[in-house]
Amino acid sequence: MKSADRQRFIIDQLHVTEQVSVADLATAVGTSEMTIRRDLDVLAATGVLRRVHGGAVPTAPSGVEPPFASRVAAAIATKQAIAAATVGLIQDGETVLLDSGTTALEVARLLHDRAVTVMPLSLHAIQELVDAPKVRLLLPGGEPRPGELSLIGPLALASMRALRFDVAILSPCAFNVPDGLTAFDLNDAEIKHQMLAVSARAIVMADGTKWGKAALAHVCAADRPDVVVTDPSAPEDQRTALADRGVHVHVATEQETR
Repeated sequence: MKSADRQRFIIDQLHVTEQVSVADLATAVGTSEMTIRRDLDVLAATGVLRRVHGGAVPTAPSGVEPPFASRVAAAIATKQAIAAATVGLIQDGETVLLDSGTTALEVARLLHDRAVTVMPLSLHAIQELVDAPKVRLLLPGGEPRPGELSLIGPLALASMRALRFDVAILSPCAFNVPDGLTAFDLNDAEIKHQMLAVSARAIVMADGTKWGKAALAHVCAADRPDVVVTDPSAPEDQRTALADRGVHVHVATEQETR
């Protein structure tokens, strides 16, 4: 296994457990403990994790938003599958309001050659679409959140209020049926709430790691979106409960990216 693949595996493990051990990681990927220690040192230098005796822990404690740099390298295949399924729900000619986040960034990449109008709420996504030949790119105002580079504040809200969109594509920080969509940052929650208000329909992208969790700021009820796109790891009982409330739940697989 290549070093980049090992490091993605380590990051994925840290998303589902509070601590990883050198010995367990070495066994899981079939390499030496010395190699794993070097991988952990590399990831620690980038701020993705913190080394502890015998292993590593995430840099962000539970309930705190992990840094963009760690999220962008995690579960790439899953995010690409969810993004592909989401883009498949968009028709040419539609106007799209695109949330920030790492899965939304994958959506931006897939929209590059589509004949759509897009307003991305992230500098990362704007960069992906700035030279797209068929995309009509609308730039919002706002202030970029440090690290995230998502656009927030009164100017971003005013940009959305001046327009109406066919579809809003949201990527919440956490999601569960009782609490609905939630976000770590209050400004981000306000942006997501406004996205819903100015769009005819809403698609929510929430991979399995976000289900059954709640963050600080409430965005909307679980049954407010028209579609929720997730992956097979999302809890089946919650998927069923959501479908019973009238929300279409699309379970994306990696085959959809092929």
